[in-house]
Amino acid sequence: MSNVQRGLAEMIGTFWLVFGGCGSAVLAAGIPGVGIGYAGVALAFGLTVLTMAYTIGHISGCHLNPAVTVGLWAGGRFAAKDIPLYVVAQVVGAVIAAWLLLTIAQGQPGWDLATKGLAANGYGEHSPHLYAMAAGFTIEVVLTCVFVIVIMGSTDSRAPAGFAPIAIGLCLTLIHLISIPVTNTSVNPARSTGPALIVGGWAIQQLWLFWVAPIIGGALGGIVYKALGAEATKRPPIEGEAL
Repeated sequence: MSNVQRGLAEMIGTFWLVFGGCGSAVLAAGIPGVGIGYAGVALAFGLTVLTMAYTIGHISGCHLNPAVTVGLWAGGRFAAKDIPLYVVAQVVGAVIAAWLLLTIAQGQPGWDLATKGLAANGYGEHSPHLYAMAAGFTIEVVLTCVFVIVIMGSTDSRAPAGFAPIAIGLCLTLIHLISIPVTNTSVNPARSTGPALIVGGWAIQQLWLFWVAPIIGGALGGIVYKALGAEATKRPPIEGEAL
């Protein structure tokens, strides 16, 4: 696949992740009596990855996440020269999704960005349940690390073929079930950047954590799986490899 095709695939895929995942939180989670709640939002994020993995996995690898891209590089599954292309495409897709989501949300009478938010990630007073920065940093590192391990393990040549998207989608669902109360769940710097740029203020001030922690966690995950599955990672990197 050409770089244009791979970049477009990552942009579209990340758009879908942010629009579907954050959209479920903004538009459907808080409706009194019929809202989908945390569990519904968690499932929505998992479904976005699962559906896109089957759709664009053969084009770009379906990373949808700068931390995953860095993690696959650290694990010997992705070329360093292609990291900028993927990261830029992912962030652009996330920003477009957040902007479109804002446009739709503002169609509801009385909806206010300052009070409703846009599913931005935060810690301290901006954590859904007021978790401190250290707690947020720790959980983002740990969960991103595990996420990359699951991605690399399920896409290993020795793993059952065709089931990787299911394992990865369910893993992301579980990650959200664990950490929505702590940080609103990032494990993905692009997902955090889109809403933060729209919300502004505190969301941009706290955005650093949702780049640094997931990138550290992703790199650790790649290193851990490289050691764990050494036999499978001795081959040369495949373009865009993930799913």
